[in-house]
Amino acid sequence: MLRIGIDGRAFASPAAGIRRYVHGLTRALLALGEPLAVVALGGRDSSALPAGAGHVAEPPHPPTNLGWTLVGLPRAARRAAVDIIHAPAYTAPFWSPVPVVLTIHDVSYHRHPRWYPYRRDWARRFFYRRSAHAASHILTVSRFSATEITAAYRIPAERMTVTPLGVDAGFAPADPDLRGELPAGVIPPYLLHVGDLHERRNLAMLVEAVLAARRYCGARPALSLVLAGADLGVGDAVCAIAARADAADAVVRLGPVSEKQLRALYHSAIALAYPSLYEGFGLPLVEAMACGTPVLASNTASMPEVLGDAGILVDPADGQAWARAIIDVVNNEHTRGRLRTTGLRRAADFTWERTARLTLEVYRRILER
Repeated sequence: MLRIGIDGRAFASPAAGIRRYVHGLTRALLALGEPLAVVALGGRDSSALPAGAGHVAEPPHPPTNLGWTLVGLPRAARRAAVDIIHAPAYTAPFWSPVPVVLTIHDVSYHRHPRWYPYRRDWARRFFYRRSAHAASHILTVSRFSATEITAAYRIPAERMTVTPLGVDAGFAPADPDLRGELPAGVIPPYLLHVGDLHERRNLAMLVEAVLAARRYCGARPALSLVLAGADLGVGDAVCAIAARADAADAVVRLGPVSEKQLRALYHSAIALAYPSLYEGFGLPLVEAMACGTPVLASNTASMPEVLGDAGILVDPADGQAWARAIIDVVNNEHTRGRLRTTGLRRAADFTWERTARLTLEVYRRILER
């Protein structure tokens, strides 16, 4: 029986993408039917764990995230008698009683530090780098991220494995007669953006493109952009762009939404608009495709790798090209139908079972050494 210890704090991470990853991976590992057990090491809310996962309470450790990672997590692993530690989100112990597998989703904080102007960000970047070099093996979510990790940390390819993310079964095309209720203030037709409102998401450009496209879309009520995700400091500026154009209704800022609301938003959206400047994977792309929602995305970073030919790829610096793409997807039913078909086909390649099998292969390979 292989005993896998996963950092339990990740199950309640403030980052929605990390929560999705660790929950999806854990459920899929337990469903493989292999002789294994998954134990959450620490974490203050064991009720957040998937069914079938074990839990070990946090042992004494210095009362900081650093203290937890460097002291508490190895102690919890020893207490739980696990064979391997999986640190699913950037940070890992520098020393451990068992091998450590670390997931690095992207290295945007290293490659583009201007997006993270926090007072102690240098310390975080050092911690991330040291964790990467201390780990027995690194998992990452795309070939793009693997090349970026090598460029940032000089880690050779043989120390990394790409394990693309999956999509939960709840993300699927809606029954036209049973569409979920939309959050207050959301009125079709609208474009949807899912994810934290952050500088790298390039939302100012997107709002300008939506404002330009509204003059040619002809839909009533007017086309809007719905933003679903935590505001990390750019929301007011984005809304101000629409207000200055006397079109405050062009942007609807929701903040974080529930899973039920998110699925309803995907199902009723004309398209997902994802003009990000940098992504390690871009899970909303796959969620949208699985729901049958057309996708417009940047032609840079990981987005072409994830989308393939199943979406419209646009230069994130070309606002006019984004406006044209928006006009096309709003006015052209043939374009939307083509993107729905190709998107559903593409999304079928991204399953948590695949992620789990690739991850389990890494665990076994590391232990065989």
